[in-house]
Amino acid sequence: MEWLMRGTWRAAARMLALCLMIAGAMASEAAAHASLTGTDPVDGAVVAAAPQRFTISFSEPVSPLTLQVIRPDGEAVPLDRFAVRDRSVEIEAPADLSDGTHVLTWRVVSSDGHPVGGSVIFSIGAPSAAPPPIVEPMELPVRAGLLLTRVGLYLGLFFGVGGAFAIAVFFPQSRSGARAAMLFVLLGALATAASPGFQGLDALGAPLPRYLDPLMWSTGLSTSYGRTVFVLLGAFGLALVAVLVRTPWVSRACALAGLVAAAVAMSLSGHAGAAEPQWLTRPSVALHVATIAVWVGALIPLGQALRTNAADASAGLARFSTAIPFAVAVLIAAGVALTIIQVETPSALIETAYGRLLLAKLGCLALLFTLAIVNRWRLTAPAVAGGSAARSRLTRSIGAETVVVLIIFAIAAGWRFTPPPRALAIAAAQPASMHIHTADAMADLTVSPGRTGPVTVSAVIMTGEFGPLDAKDVTFVFSNPGAGIEPFRRKASKPGDGTWLADDVVLPLAGTWTVRLDILITDFEMTRISGEIQIRP
Repeated sequence: MEWLMRGTWRAAARMLALCLMIAGAMASEAAAHASLTGTDPVDGAVVAAAPQRFTISFSEPVSPLTLQVIRPDGEAVPLDRFAVRDRSVEIEAPADLSDGTHVLTWRVVSSDGHPVGGSVIFSIGAPSAAPPPIVEPMELPVRAGLLLTRVGLYLGLFFGVGGAFAIAVFFPQSRSGARAAMLFVLLGALATAASPGFQGLDALGAPLPRYLDPLMWSTGLSTSYGRTVFVLLGAFGLALVAVLVRTPWVSRACALAGLVAAAVAMSLSGHAGAAEPQWLTRPSVALHVATIAVWVGALIPLGQALRTNAADASAGLARFSTAIPFAVAVLIAAGVALTIIQVETPSALIETAYGRLLLAKLGCLALLFTLAIVNRWRLTAPAVAGGSAARSRLTRSIGAETVVVLIIFAIAAGWRFTPPPRALAIAAAQPASMHIHTADAMADLTVSPGRTGPVTVSAVIMTGEFGPLDAKDVTFVFSNPGAGIEPFRRKASKPGDGTWLADDVVLPLAGTWTVRLDILITDFEMTRISGEIQIRP
């Protein structure tokens, strides 16, 4: 590995540290993955009586990790009676909730294996003089652990598993880069084995000193990421055997099996693996990972073979040069498919942290492709022919490629903390709803989407005893007293499906809106019911 350590390694280390800081800073803008779309009671609500149940709704299905309500005196009461219904969690409330301000707090894990936490403050009767305290966990050390183990995992996967494949297929005679591949495999296995503890800390919102707590590890392994850990450790084992075994066919079989296992492992969790349609996204992730490993894994063995003038350097370079265009074509196709699914709209590349990380990665990839094209069309043929000058230039170019790859790994690790625009769009499109119940009438009202801008408002109206209410006319009246917006009216129509609908409504501001329904029952009888609904930005 001397060729990599001559300045290139020091430059790579400096660039890696810089990119880790940049990725961490960009990722800190948003850490949720399944986005909250609504709660009952809503945040800041004051209810007359203690609720019998709580409801938390998300943009995708979740599994609860911890649920609790904090009483006005600061006592935390665990909530262990709940039901998961599609994208909502319905929780049975304690029977002895007293008057005052309470905090409903939760920690759930989304289908991509990433945790989501949050709290809602509500009051029974009237707010307390001082709300109960909420202790925020210190997340920075845990995030650093997650970021470092993810980078270590990438190094082991692409330079270790990919390196083992390159040695077995391209350089079986000289075994160039075998020592480096073994070191990277061991690094990747160590980082992967250490990562479930940090995953559990993040899932439960626990501080770093609880890293060795068995609960943290069992929680981390119980998420979808646990499957990735077990399969990936198997891939590292196969790659290690492929490097150590001298029998060519055994080495190739183990290297190929390790490459396939690593690709499958990365498709079992994460943003892209959880996206729909999974028949497309999971194979795309696997192909993307496998082709990156084939390309990146060959860099160190190829550079070492050229530097030492190994007996199979020319043959290995020729084999690599023949195979890599096909691998890059598959890599690009899979990457384009995943980008379209995850980003959805070009504006999200600028407006979201995920998109900005993607732009940074694409810039690095453009540089990497440029170096690869130069290597392929200007340096490969002379190097295969044995030209010492061409081999020297190609070795330096491979070192530069390695630095760029390390930067890409640091950027990609930042995605662990950023929800893709796809998830944000799902959350933004979720409706806001409320239930109004009086002795005279009741209504289930929905605002779609539940955010600022043009919306559609629909309501199902019943009598106070849950019977049918055949109203002659319904008008929605909106106001936002806190923002100084006086009431404005929108007449509803009845399209024939039992609902009352108004689609010419614009809600310009986020926050708590008051919605009143003026229900004309007969020409001489009208009832008015109202409630508050939370509109997202």
